[in-house]
Amino acid sequence: MDLFDHASQKETATLAPLAERMRPTTLSEYLGQDHLTGEGRFLRRALENDQVPSLILWGPPGTGKTTLAQLVARSTGAAFETMSAVLAGVKDIRETVARAQDRWKLHRQRTLLFIDEIHRFNKSQQDALLPHVEKGTVTLIGATTENPSFEVNAALLSRCRVITLRGLEQEELVAVMRRAVADPRGLGGKVTVDDAALDFIADAAGGDARKALTALEAAAAHGGTQVDRKVAEEALQQKLLLYDKGGEEHYNVVSAFIKSMRGSDVDAALYWMTRMLEAGEDPVFLFRRMVIFASEDVGNADPRALGVAVDALRAFQLMGLPEGTLPLTQAVTYLALAPKSNAVISAYAAVREAVTKEGALPVPMHLRNAPTKLMKSLGYGGGYKYPHNFEGNYVPEDYLPEALRARCFYTPTRNGFEAELSERYETIQQQLAARREAKGEREPGEDG
Repeated sequence: MDLFDHASQKETATLAPLAERMRPTTLSEYLGQDHLTGEGRFLRRALENDQVPSLILWGPPGTGKTTLAQLVARSTGAAFETMSAVLAGVKDIRETVARAQDRWKLHRQRTLLFIDEIHRFNKSQQDALLPHVEKGTVTLIGATTENPSFEVNAALLSRCRVITLRGLEQEELVAVMRRAVADPRGLGGKVTVDDAALDFIADAAGGDARKALTALEAAAAHGGTQVDRKVAEEALQQKLLLYDKGGEEHYNVVSAFIKSMRGSDVDAALYWMTRMLEAGEDPVFLFRRMVIFASEDVGNADPRALGVAVDALRAFQLMGLPEGTLPLTQAVTYLALAPKSNAVISAYAAVREAVTKEGALPVPMHLRNAPTKLMKSLGYGGGYKYPHNFEGNYVPEDYLPEALRARCFYTPTRNGFEAELSERYETIQQQLAARREAKGEREPGEDG
C-alpha cells in the first residue's frame, strides 16, 4: 500500500456513513443474534473449531448478514471475496473461483465468497456455483431477505446450512446507538442523545440496525450537540407506519394480515392487505400466503376456500393491476369469514412425527403389489378387499402398518363442512374398532 492508498482509506473511513463506520470488527461487538453467536451456539462453535460450512444467512435488512460474513472470514483467516447477485454473472463466478484456486495452490489460503441477495441468482448462475461449493473450492456465504427454500435451488441449498437472523429488539438497537454515540469511529462523544430520542429512533427503525444508525446520524446533524425526541422526530420527518418490503415491519404486517384472517376479522384483514399493496408489495406474495392459509387455517371446514384462493390468483394473472385488486379483496373477505380448522396441518405434523419416530415400517401383505407369480405365492396382495365390491363402496379394513394400527392422525373439527367429515370419520373408526375386537388376535403373517 502506498501513501495515496493509505490516504484514500483514511478519507473513506471519515466520509463513510455512520452505519458503515460502526460495523463490528469482532464477535464481541456483534449484537442481536445471540441464538447464533452466543456461548455454545452453532456459529460460535463452528468459528472456534475453524469448521465453518457454507451458509445461507436469511433475515431482514440491517440485521448484520454482511458483517457476520466478514467476521467469519476474519476469524478463519480466509480471503474474503464479495459479489452482488444483482450485478454478477457466470463470468464473475468463474473468475472468482479461478482466484480461489490460485490462492489455495500458492498460499494454502481458503476463500470465503459472500454473495449478497443470492436469491436474485438465476438457475444457470446457481448451477455454475454449485460444483465449487461442493468441492470446497470456496466457502459460500449467501445473504437473502427471501425464503431460501423458494429462491435457492435444492441442490445448492442442500450443501449449505441455513441460519435465520432476526430483527433486533428495541433494547439492542438502543445499545448499538449508544456505542455509536461514544465510539471514536462514530460520534466520538461529541453529541448527547437522550433516552427518549434513542427509544423513538429504535421504534421507528423496526429491527434494522442500519436504519437506526442512519437516523441517529441524521438527528445528530440536525440537532448539533444535543438530540432529544423532538429533534429526532424533526430529523426523521415521520413517526410510524413504516413498511419495508424486506425488513422487520414487512414480517409484522404479514403476520397481522394472516392473524386477522385467522381471527375472522375481515375489516382488519382488508386493512393489512391494503397497507401492503399501497407500500408496493407484490400481490403474488399475498396470494401465495392466502393459498397456504386456505389449507392451513380453513382446510376441510370449507373445502371451497382453496379453490377460491387459487382462482383469485389466476384471475389476477389475467387482469393485472389495478383491476386485480378485486379478486384479491374478494378472496380475503371469503377466507376471513370462512369457518376455520387447522386439522389438516395438525394431521400432517402428527403423521410426520410417527414416520420420523417409527421409520420405514413394512407394508402389510394384503396391500402389497403382486405383479409376478412368485410374489403372489409369497402372499403379496392376499386377502385384499376391493371396496367397490361392497355395499356403499366401503369395507372395514386395516391399511396402516401393524405398529401404527388404531392410531388416529386426523382429528376433524365440528366447524363447517368438516362436521360432516367428522361424523363419517367417527363411523369408520367405530367400524374398524369393532372389526378388530371381533377378530381378536391377528392372523400370523398378516402384516408381513
